[in-house]
Amino acid sequence: MKPVLLPLAVCAAFALAGCAGTSSTSRPTAAQLSSTSYETLYLGANGQVVSKTTQAGKRQEQGYWKGTGMTGAPSIVIDLSAQEAYFYKGGQLAGMSPVSTGREGYNTPTGNFHIIQKNPNHVSNLYGNFVDDSGKVVEANISSRDRAPAGAHFEGAPMPYFMRVTGAVGMHQGFLPGVPDSHGCIRMPKEMAQIFFENAPLGTPVRISH
Repeated sequence: MKPVLLPLAVCAAFALAGCAGTSSTSRPTAAQLSSTSYETLYLGANGQVVSKTTQAGKRQEQGYWKGTGMTGAPSIVIDLSAQEAYFYKGGQLAGMSPVSTGREGYNTPTGNFHIIQKNPNHVSNLYGNFVDDSGKVVEANISSRDRAPAGAHFEGAPMPYFMRVTGAVGMHQGFLPGVPDSHGCIRMPKEMAQIFFENAPLGTPVRISH
């Protein structure tokens, strides 16, 4: 059973968790980013409520962009430990976005990569849902390799503003629970995914590290 997210700010709402070399620049200091922590409650498989304090959960709406008008070669740094992505222009920080990267067993690869494909309307051919002919979800968050129930077929998960960096892994718009949760991709909020997509041409260097 996947954990259910219960942010305290909207404790009445429930959301299911699920998916899919740069210049030597320094990361922003703590003073540059909000230091406010945020408590998120998860309903575990055993029915117990698990509490986790996370800055990424709070910063889902605190990504920022100050790169308009900035010049210089673009580059992106993904910090897996901080669950944040930093966009640089000419070695200067242009923006930041919270991310959700690969969960245990689907770890996001580390290393130096480049954006090798871009598609604003990408749909996964690996992960998604089984739906019936009316479009109703019969089974959610499955692999295309799973066996479909009778009368159902696979429908890939939408991955808007997809920027492939290696293999099946890329940056794209997606759900951010405040912790690593994807099948290896780097999920971003819609606004920041669109900004990164529009400012990162093919060939943009991407460094992924802890």
